[in-house]
Amino acid sequence: MAEVILKNIKKVYPHQEPKKKKKGEAEKKTNLQITDEGVLAVDNFNLEIKDKEFIVLVGPSGCGKSTTLRMVAGLEEISGGELYIGGQLMNDVAPKDRDIAMVFQNYALYPHMTVRENIAFPLKLRKVDKAEIDQRVNQAAEILGITEYLDRKPKALSGGQRQRVAIGRAIVREPKVLLMDEPLSNLDAKLRASMRIRISDLHKQLKKSGKPATTVYVTHDQTEAMTMGDRICVMKLGHIMQVDTPDNLYHKPKNMFVAGFIGAPEMNIRQSQLVESAGKLHIAIGNETMPLNAGMQEKVSAYAGQAIYYGVRPEFVSLSDAPFVDGGCSGEMVRVENMGHEFFVYLKVADYELTARIPSDEAKPMIDKGLHRKVYFKFDMNKCHIFDAKTEQNLSL
Repeated sequence: MAEVILKNIKKVYPHQEPKKKKKGEAEKKTNLQITDEGVLAVDNFNLEIKDKEFIVLVGPSGCGKSTTLRMVAGLEEISGGELYIGGQLMNDVAPKDRDIAMVFQNYALYPHMTVRENIAFPLKLRKVDKAEIDQRVNQAAEILGITEYLDRKPKALSGGQRQRVAIGRAIVREPKVLLMDEPLSNLDAKLRASMRIRISDLHKQLKKSGKPATTVYVTHDQTEAMTMGDRICVMKLGHIMQVDTPDNLYHKPKNMFVAGFIGAPEMNIRQSQLVESAGKLHIAIGNETMPLNAGMQEKVSAYAGQAIYYGVRPEFVSLSDAPFVDGGCSGEMVRVENMGHEFFVYLKVADYELTARIPSDEAKPMIDKGLHRKVYFKFDMNKCHIFDAKTEQNLSL
């Protein structure tokens, strides 16, 4: 069993003397929190990763996701809290004794060795029998589709092929835990898409073979997170914002940060107010209002008359050239983006832009009539979210 448990994990980097700034050099911005102890990179981090689970840590740069991964690997010292792997406390266990393997962003292959030698290297260090080494290397190469490259040197490989070699070198050890630190960030978009599929398929194949590793994958790319993870841990400023399935993160975000971070194009989130009219609560949109549905009315009734934020994903915004009979609002269609199978339509509403994601066959007749004209929109209120203006927590759940 390779369950990974992080309890109240904390990472503080001690204060260092700041480097003297060169004349004219701009002030560097940072997301890190400065405390009396030092720079707080990760704080109060609690996460239970199930045996054989594929979990993704995702968040913006500087949120502490790679630092967390490196603490699991033993490459960073834990400032506070407890780390367990397979039920064993690992805080003071050396990296080589944790039965983990790590895939780095920059491949970290030995340039003077062939692909075969690179993959076999960790097994040779363990003094594994040569026949077994050959068997494991050939098996890993076949799974990853790199058998024909076994006798080449890394310089003769593409970026995607090198990353597959790095993954092969990690899985050939049959570790309890496999750690991946932004392994696809150096690849182009097309290659990233194919490698996402390969890594996901690899995890499934290893499960079938009875040799799966609990996998912790770090990325800043939400597409990777949504398509690869059994569960996703969304981080911000060293804290966990939400841990959930991809579907729940998308449709049931617990707070405004998760709602805005997950999804492309991002969720429309705008400040508003809950106003009462004809015995119903409405959200104010510019000078107009849109009524909440019955289920939402009950959940947010205590916030009547108060400032809130509403959130709705672009695909849940409907457009029309004529007013909706069941209530809606109006805006000016200011620009469009043609994505082929769909259009992103941008509406000027009051002092902000609202994004609608419309299938091509529905959008084209409207777009052909020209921009900078009045159109009407409404939200699918079953998919709309209301956030507390102070705590930013989702009141709709």
